Amino acid sequence: MQAMIRQAQKMQEEMEAKQAELELREYDISAGGGAVQIKINGKKEILSIEIDPEIVDPDDIETLQDILVAGVNEAIKHVEQVNSEELGQITGSMGNIPGMM
Repeated sequence: MQAMIRQAQKMQEEMEAKQAELELREYDISAGGGAVQIKINGKKEILSIEIDPEIVDPDDIETLQDILVAGVNEAIKHVEQVNSEELGQITGSMGNIPGMM
């Protein structure tokens, strides 16, 4: 029983350390064929958005809005996927703890 508790505590510590590491990461995501560049961190906070001036058309703001929405959504999805995969590597070992799975 003590070994299970120690293993669970170790896994919790590893998950906390990995989460802190993931929150510090930054990702560059592009949308609209590279016309929009979005920088996001592991906390899912948008750090910057760069827009190619060639796609800015005052008569077609709707397209720019659509590209921005798609880019932000893709950036968030990317962070969630990376976080899930990396944290899953830690929690995947839960199958080795008797009585946990």
